[in-house]
Amino acid sequence: MNKKQLQTEQTKKKLADASRALFVQKGYKATSIEDIVAATGSSKGNIYYHFKSKEGLFLYLIDEWDREWEENWTAKEHLYRTSTEKIYGLAEQLVLDEMNHPLTKAADEFFTKEKKENDIEERISSMFERHIQFNRQLVQEGIDNGEFKTDNVDHLALILESTIIGLSHMSRSMEPEQALALYRHAASVFLHGIAKDKD
Repeated sequence: MNKKQLQTEQTKKKLADASRALFVQKGYKATSIEDIVAATGSSKGNIYYHFKSKEGLFLYLIDEWDREWEENWTAKEHLYRTSTEKIYGLAEQLVLDEMNHPLTKAADEFFTKEKKENDIEERISSMFERHIQFNRQLVQEGIDNGEFKTDNVDHLALILESTIIGLSHMSRSMEPEQALALYRHAASVFLHGIAKDKD
């Protein structure tokens, strides 16, 4: 990274850090570009230069959150001996992260906002594809080591992601213990299904 690129990244980080505090405090919808200008001491043009829009700036923060989540997972993944344990560990980390991350409420507002620019939609799709690829690797690992039966990995990765997204929305008003129990139950259903074995 050359000096100019480094300066650009430092400026983006400074703008993002100041904006994050606003999104946490006011939420996504109530935070305006003018609020961000006032909080950062930067010009509107400078913000648009680095992020193109308020949506682009917020998505940058979501990307940072994603990277942080992946780093946390990588740091503890070795603690799980099997793919089954990893699925339960994934459920636990998701609940703790969702319940405790300061941007959760603003992210809910952002993702339920109806209209988004095409480039933002593409970046969101790319982010979800990373999640699905993560799921794909997790499921494939379980198949390869003989824990899971051979099945359509792409379908299972999508089902797992859809389950996670649904749980995330449905568990918002729950106490952490209730949400954790729900996520663990969902992990069991995903791993074992609900149909009884025929004798």
